Amino acid sequence: MQSKYKIRLLRANLLAAAVALALWTPSTPPAAALVLWLSVGWLFITALMLDVSHRRSRGLPWQLVPGALLVGLIAAAPERHGILIWAWAAMLMLPQNHWVAAFNLSAALLSAVMVAPQLNKPEFILLLCTLLTLGLLALSRAQQLIDMNGSIRQRLRLIPGLNLWAGEQLLRDLTREQTRCEREGVHAELFILHVKRHQLWPTAQKLCELTHDFENVYRLSSTTLATLILSRSPSEAAQRRELLLTELPDNISSEYLDLIDIEPATLSVFEISKLPAERVRETI
Repeated sequence: MQSKYKIRLLRANLLAAAVALALWTPSTPPAAALVLWLSVGWLFITALMLDVSHRRSRGLPWQLVPGALLVGLIAAAPERHGILIWAWAAMLMLPQNHWVAAFNLSAALLSAVMVAPQLNKPEFILLLCTLLTLGLLALSRAQQLIDMNGSIRQRLRLIPGLNLWAGEQLLRDLTREQTRCEREGVHAELFILHVKRHQLWPTAQKLCELTHDFENVYRLSSTTLATLILSRSPSEAAQRRELLLTELPDNISSEYLDLIDIEPATLSVFEISKLPAERVRETI
């Protein structure tokens, strides 16, 4: 299944969950209704913001927000929302940082304590054992997903520790970068370098050292490299291209193309490496 269809399915599920929570708000206590509407708002915003940017958030991981909302819902009305305790199993199944998983697991146990007054002792023990079992299974599944995603990324990353990626990753990044640049008003260019075959890997390593950490370098073919240059203006991008070329071998030829002029859906890696002359501008 292609990524865009997975995103559409996830967006549909988030919107459906938001509608379900909105329908649950009538006749709820004021505190519970407030948390419910906060949850509805978070679900709608998350659904609308899916795939806006491929960069990871530098702030709080997004799993922390639904975890806090979930424990808030149960705390506001445990006799009404106690059934939501089983949602922790799904929450823990998501790939997440270790400290976020620890928070969610602790919040799940706290939720069990909050619904305990509604249960007798055998029921509470059974609930606790079942919740712990499901939580451990969910965490195991989350770790499998993390390992699998890491393995895939390492296959696309050509040299461990460097921002050097296979050309297929460029196709994934183009649309996301275009969206981000339009939103943030950033000027972006695809900078294409043609090198001799024996120069490819040394030049790629040097290019990774010269570019920013958030700017990936891509191997398009055995003689072609590319990178996305992000700048505040076209003039700044031109200065950066000149600085890069001064640090690279003299026999390298290069072109650049404004990112906004590229149509990713119509291009393959091979076509990008062989872009027609009228679509690129030679670097002077």
